[in-house]
Amino acid sequence: MRQNCLNIFYRFFLLISLAVFLDSCKLFRRKEQDNVAARPKPVARPANNNKVYNNKTINNIVSTARSYTGVPYRAGGADRNGMDCSGLLFCVYSQLGYKIPRISYQQSDFGKEISLDDLRPGDWVFFVTNKGNVSNINHAGMITELRSNKEVMFIHASSSKGIREDNLFTKFWMSCFAKASRPF
Repeated sequence: MRQNCLNIFYRFFLLISLAVFLDSCKLFRRKEQDNVAARPKPVARPANNNKVYNNKTINNIVSTARSYTGVPYRAGGADRNGMDCSGLLFCVYSQLGYKIPRISYQQSDFGKEISLDDLRPGDWVFFVTNKGNVSNINHAGMITELRSNKEVMFIHASSSKGIREDNLFTKFWMSCFAKASRPF
């Protein structure tokens, strides 16, 4: 009887171990992108964004963005308790009465694409930081200051350091750079 119980326990243990192994094995997992719903169509500029977008407005936008410096990173966040990169843009523009998309890849389709030579404060920059998936924009920031032609500061949400400003023309950021756009 004892041998029979041990045999049943042993088989049960093997079955559970096999199930755990197969569940954790990458060969049997569906690719992440298979689990993701299809991306919605790009969001067009709403008709009510016809505010004047001049130097005073741009300075106000940059100042508002900088007021979030030091806010911790939180994926999906969009308030002073924590925010991600697209949440930063969303909060800044919402606070000033503009309606923009919430997600970085939608934001990247929102404005007019511009070249690096045409950058000015208030422009948006987009990156692909996940090198395994080079076609998907997954990070966004906003130009805050042009110090020189190779020192262009942008504000964004760093996953390790929160909201901060960095130079766009560093080796890392230029290796991830996807596009720039002028939202209005």
